[in-house]
Amino acid sequence: MDQPTHAPVLLGRVLEGLAIKHGGLYIDATLGAGGHSLTVLQTAPRVKILGIDLDPQMLALARQNLAHFSDQVVFVEGNFRHLHSIAVGNGLRQVDGVLFDLGLSSIQLHAAGRGFSFQEEGPLDMRFSPRQEKTAADLVNRLPEKELADLIWEYGQERHSRAIARAILSKRPVKTTTQLAEIVARTLRRRGKIHPATRTFQALRMAVNEELSALQEALPQAVDILASGGRLVVISFHSLEDRIVKIFMRGEPRLEIITRKPIRPSSEEIESNPRSRSAKLRVAQRRG
Repeated sequence: MDQPTHAPVLLGRVLEGLAIKHGGLYIDATLGAGGHSLTVLQTAPRVKILGIDLDPQMLALARQNLAHFSDQVVFVEGNFRHLHSIAVGNGLRQVDGVLFDLGLSSIQLHAAGRGFSFQEEGPLDMRFSPRQEKTAADLVNRLPEKELADLIWEYGQERHSRAIARAILSKRPVKTTTQLAEIVARTLRRRGKIHPATRTFQALRMAVNEELSALQEALPQAVDILASGGRLVVISFHSLEDRIVKIFMRGEPRLEIITRKPIRPSSEEIESNPRSRSAKLRVAQRRG
């Protein structure tokens, strides 16, 4: 079976944002399959990258995709919430740029066994790393109704969260992605371009992987290790993520904001890569 591919989002704007320079040191805090890093390595000679990813499967794929530049890349399996210690542990105390791409990879989404997609039959897992203890099934089947409803509302911004939580509890145990998707769809009876279970699945994934708290912890660490003039580039796909990034950049005195408004993908990119439609890119620079 062919391996699904993942198109890196806003690739040209990421390169502009990072202001790639010869011999520069960069951290790709969300390496994924290595798409952004590959282009960085191809853009300027002698560039070196520390690539971090929590998902060992994605890290293995990145090793393959970046094999030609293996002497210029250090691969680390880890959570970017520990960004500073990972960087220092690999001999990096000041870097020229840090990139966060907070989107879910198409490769992860299409891996049925990972449980990220409501379109693929699979277990309710949703963990980025198999070393994490908590799965989506744990949340769906163990949380009290109010806590489950609050989770779906907070992370998914689903206004029918209480009805969904009530329906889930009536069908416990919920074991598979398609079973959960059907429960949500029957509860909402909503039609449109976006599947009715989208927000619920998003909420569970973000909760399982503690994505918002990890981002809040990582951003100040990124500034700590940026050299004077170094760039912080963040691509978010969720309004809560973008809000965290916007508030942080505006309130961090060590940063100068480069993008007064978030950069969005062009209509051409959205047409060729529909998953890019919600992407927002923000850039800031470390003051001297």
